Amino acid sequence: MSCELLHSAGISENGKKVVEITHAADSEDAVGKSISLGIRLTYGFGAVAYGIKDNGFAYFLLLFYGTVVGLEPALVGTALLIALIFDAFSDPIVGYWSDNTHSRWGRRHPFMYAAAIPVALCYSLLWQPPDWDDGALFLYLVVLAVLIRTLITFFETPSSALMPELTADYDERTTIQAWRSFFGWAGGAGMAVFMYAFLLVPSEAYPVGALNRDGYETYGVISGGVILVAILVSALGTHHRIGSLTAPPPRARAGLKAAFREVIETLADRSFFALFVSSIASAVATGLTAALTFIMLTYFWAFTSLEVFYWTSLVVLSALMGLWIAPRASKRWGKKGAALRLGVLAFTVQPLPVLFRLQGWMPENGDPLLFPILATVNTIDLGLIIAMQAIFFSMLADLVEHSEVKTGRRSEGVLFSALTFIRKTTQGIGAFVAGLILQAVAFPQGATPADVPTESALQLGTLLVPSQWFLWGVMLVALVYYRLDRAQHQSNLAAIQSRDGRSV
Repeated sequence: MSCELLHSAGISENGKKVVEITHAADSEDAVGKSISLGIRLTYGFGAVAYGIKDNGFAYFLLLFYGTVVGLEPALVGTALLIALIFDAFSDPIVGYWSDNTHSRWGRRHPFMYAAAIPVALCYSLLWQPPDWDDGALFLYLVVLAVLIRTLITFFETPSSALMPELTADYDERTTIQAWRSFFGWAGGAGMAVFMYAFLLVPSEAYPVGALNRDGYETYGVISGGVILVAILVSALGTHHRIGSLTAPPPRARAGLKAAFREVIETLADRSFFALFVSSIASAVATGLTAALTFIMLTYFWAFTSLEVFYWTSLVVLSALMGLWIAPRASKRWGKKGAALRLGVLAFTVQPLPVLFRLQGWMPENGDPLLFPILATVNTIDLGLIIAMQAIFFSMLADLVEHSEVKTGRRSEGVLFSALTFIRKTTQGIGAFVAGLILQAVAFPQGATPADVPTESALQLGTLLVPSQWFLWGVMLVALVYYRLDRAQHQSNLAAIQSRDGRSV
């Protein structure tokens, strides 16, 4: 059974409104209905590109350029900061641009296709730097880091904004986002595991595996190829849905001032503000936790490099758990209720092992029971966090129709890019807080685990636990003020259909 979806496709040159009628081939694939597993997989697989890039920048780039290549670490940090600033401001620009793009390939796909080859090539070149002096190498790193972050934004922002267009169904959105979160986490962690297992291994030229320059260069080529495949699979896998997606409305206003006014109008919503504040606290907490994770594993828990490898590998299992939990929790408790329940459980449990160690309730370092206990707790806890994140972005998707009812515009790109902008700019605050904590406990630089005073390690845990609980608490309290539920979402869909005659 087919259905007709009416879309306002734009204004012709003589000023007349052009109405495009598209036919969905199957009601199962119509917007608002359950979509096929194939679309869930291909759409979600695109997140592998961002997962690989994010993991590489977060965990390997500083080590590679600062230690392997020999560029001064301060210059590496400065280069990454410059790229982060450019990247953060590119999000709202690309989001607004894609919201208002008219093309035969819709609003999102032109950006996705355009990013594929350039970002894959740049990412490969990033890990094959020439033998230049520090000044030239610094510029090389800055240019490529800015290009990679910007090009990934050209894919990731329109791709994220595509999710609310694929379906308007309240529960289906959580399922789709759960697949996307799974591929993002599994892609980044999987490539890291592959690196440690096959590329960053000792050789005659490089006795220390982590300093194996050939391994990093091979990683760049392989990762660039995987990024290219992920983007193309996602774009091609959803290409046939272009005809059933929402076309941008005719532009009644033009110019930078008008565009800025539209963005502010779109974001001026109480539920969005709740997600906005929640995202800030979450980003700071994530940055703090990420900055101290390997320090805690190495110095607080005294894990071996092999145990850290296993710890990283278990992230894939956590991603599978998140994929399974998110849609079920959302359907049972609603999105807000599920996010709060999962958040309270996950963020209460996360710091408990450290707290228990401070109380003397955990096995001593080196005890064979310590790693299995911590690995089990972390794997389950991270699975809950991944599920919560999927639900969080599904909550954001429901604001699309809520905003459309009030403004008459569909602004998926603006809404998703606004939170992405905040997450990118505030994660650095978390890393800064981590630095303050390390300074406060007089944590020694470049020391072996045996050389770190026990008092410093314990003080590190003492400051980390309340900091995490405070930030996660702010995040959850902010979520309480999110107002959209299943009934309000259905009401918004009905209002749009009644006003425009457009089936959603």
